[in-house]
Amino acid sequence: MPVYRLTQRPVFPPAYLAEKANGLLAVGGDLSRERLLRAYAGGIFPWYSPGDPLLWWSPDPRALLFPAEFHLSRRNRRYLKNSGFSVCRDTAFTAVIKACAETPRRHEAGTWITPEMQVAYCDLHRAGYAHSIEIFQGHKLVGGLYGIGLGRCFFAESMFSLVDHASKAALVDLVSRARRRKFHFIDVQFLTPHLKQFGVREISRRDYLLRLERALKKPTERKVWSD
Repeated sequence: MPVYRLTQRPVFPPAYLAEKANGLLAVGGDLSRERLLRAYAGGIFPWYSPGDPLLWWSPDPRALLFPAEFHLSRRNRRYLKNSGFSVCRDTAFTAVIKACAETPRRHEAGTWITPEMQVAYCDLHRAGYAHSIEIFQGHKLVGGLYGIGLGRCFFAESMFSLVDHASKAALVDLVSRARRRKFHFIDVQFLTPHLKQFGVREISRRDYLLRLERALKKPTERKVWSD
């Protein structure tokens, strides 16, 4: 499959045209609000390293967490119950995305959350599309995650932990909200051993795009996550 070069118009080729081997679909374009929203609604997301051109992906298979299939071990549940963590939502989006970019990760060097991406997702947050969940110990932000909510699905972009299990606490809160709001799925893009323990599984891109189309028929709630 060819890799498509985007123009100034915020449009994409269909996601099913992405390369089968790695999911790369297109190069170029920008991170404008309109383009990002069209990308996610089409099953596409940006992912690139600093200094590289802007790359757009739609992998096959796709990793999803279905809220009803979420699993957390008894040990982790006991730990979180006694952790002393407090949870907030949409109160520190900028701090969360910055921490996701700067917190070192095992088996990873550098970050794909460039300064330009941080600016773009903060704009989506102000517009009511991007959300964060924040985990505090006392007054210190120790973990969290952020992503985009469209229709009845959530596209989880990244999470971080400064202390053990803080990101798990954020994920638990996200799943709880997803259940209450009847989200069809949480899109985590790629399956990892860490995510697999929570019930994340892969489906084909074809199945994913069908599920995404159904989820996007529901209206998007563009408001602060306060409950």
